[in-house]
Amino acid sequence: MFAILLLAAVVIPLGLDLYMPVPENNPLTDDKIALGRRLFFDPRLSRNATLSCASCHRPDRSFTDGRHVAVGVFGRAGRRNVPALINRAWGRSFFWDGRVTSLEEQVLKPLEDPNEMDLSVDEAARRVSLTRDELSRALASYVRSILSGNSRYDRFVAGERSALSSAEQAGLQIVRGKGNCTACHVGPTFTDERLHNTGVAWVNGRLTDAGAANGTFKTPTLREVARTAPYMHDGSISTLDDVVDYYDRGGNQNPFLDAELRPLRLTATEKDALVAFLRSLNGQLSEGIPDPRWQ
Repeated sequence: MFAILLLAAVVIPLGLDLYMPVPENNPLTDDKIALGRRLFFDPRLSRNATLSCASCHRPDRSFTDGRHVAVGVFGRAGRRNVPALINRAWGRSFFWDGRVTSLEEQVLKPLEDPNEMDLSVDEAARRVSLTRDELSRALASYVRSILSGNSRYDRFVAGERSALSSAEQAGLQIVRGKGNCTACHVGPTFTDERLHNTGVAWVNGRLTDAGAANGTFKTPTLREVARTAPYMHDGSISTLDDVVDYYDRGGNQNPFLDAELRPLRLTATEKDALVAFLRSLNGQLSEGIPDPRWQ
């Protein structure tokens, strides 16, 4: 069960005037968020005490790492790109394949992954003198505090009509219309939290990664997208211009391709406008205990 919490001190100044769902068995408190933040930056949670959660989810890169795929302990490379860890309080599924449905479960999985932190949850908890549940709930509480909002787009939809340039406004219309972007990137968080086959995993006539099934992967948020390159589940597309070109041609055709994907036939001007709009989604990042000046 979830309690519904409006974090006025955090959410409204960031342009995300939303009610935040919080599990009833893990209410948000300042102490728990602060503990979770310390744990997030604590390398003791990795086998050789060289990596923390923040090694891959770097605050200065909108909680990504800029690599094509994650790199864990002992230089071990993972299979997938590090997703942006922002506005996950509203998440309904987690990881590229959506394999877990709560933050309390999600925050523990990288600890156990041999290509990430390679440590049992029980050992990680012992190292920081917590129980398994205390570790999970504190980390999840901190992740809920990581927010992005108050972008120029947010100010535009709030009534500040000069917040977006004419090109960016044209890009917004493409997102809502010809580009069909809102088929998946919908709502204030710009993701439907669902799984789709966009063809990225289809290479040379076969799936290189099945994802959840048949090459399906969860829709990533578009917030902070200009700061979170490279893109796609495998980090195979380097720039926003290349992403737009990929979708403009309708993705990689394969037997499982999502029905919403089709060639867009955007003009060069329309592509530039779409990229300009996507850059307007860079906003204000906030993490940890709310600044008392907001209260």
